[in-house]
Amino acid sequence: MLLKLTIAYDGRPYSGWQKQPNGTTIQALIEQALTEIAKEPTILHGSGRTDAGVHANGQVAHFEAPDTLTMNPFNWVPALNRKLPDSIRILSCEEVDADFHARFSATEKCYTYAISLQPILHPHHAGRYWHLPRQLDPDALVEALSHYEGTHSFHNFCALRGNETEDSDFSRTIFEASFKKTDVGCLITYRGSGFLYKMVRLLTGEAVQAAQERLRLDDHLSLLTEDRPSHLRPFCAPADGLTLESVFYT
Repeated sequence: MLLKLTIAYDGRPYSGWQKQPNGTTIQALIEQALTEIAKEPTILHGSGRTDAGVHANGQVAHFEAPDTLTMNPFNWVPALNRKLPDSIRILSCEEVDADFHARFSATEKCYTYAISLQPILHPHHAGRYWHLPRQLDPDALVEALSHYEGTHSFHNFCALRGNETEDSDFSRTIFEASFKKTDVGCLITYRGSGFLYKMVRLLTGEAVQAAQERLRLDDHLSLLTEDRPSHLRPFCAPADGLTLESVFYT
């Protein structure tokens, strides 16, 4: 039986989603819990990676439940949550078709990025907001974000992993890049067909640079059509304010 999990987590205590030799990760902890319940090694496949400190309200993953274990999908939720730390919660579990894949079947993802513009960052917001006590020009932020919408090469808005080739595809489609004011600052929303490594953090960092008049808007726009000029270094927003909100499937 192939099962789909929807997962929420506070990313602050972890070294990201993906398993790694050093550091505690969300994927590794859930796999450990799955293996204990299934009584055999169980592999968890996520919709994508989130960096250290990045949060999720709707991460999606799938795994193959052993045929010998006759347990209703609903019962996996409390069984897993009893074995996981409070900062990781399984929100739902459902059976899916055999051809479902959490990563490759996804058609759209939504991220939000929270920014606090308050003079003092409230301690409850530490690790959940990017603290920017210097005000932003909202019109410049709107224009910078609008540059991202549509289909573009985002080569200048991703971090390279070192395994890229000449055939690597950096093209992605952004359906929405917008922001709204909040009580403490603003919340940026990105919806797209997919996102490259650290792409959302770089999109946010560069848009904020433009909104703080540290980057000309025409130079910002040129980053979608030209190689990055040598004097313009990418600015990556911290992980603190980033949340994977949801993953969509047809």
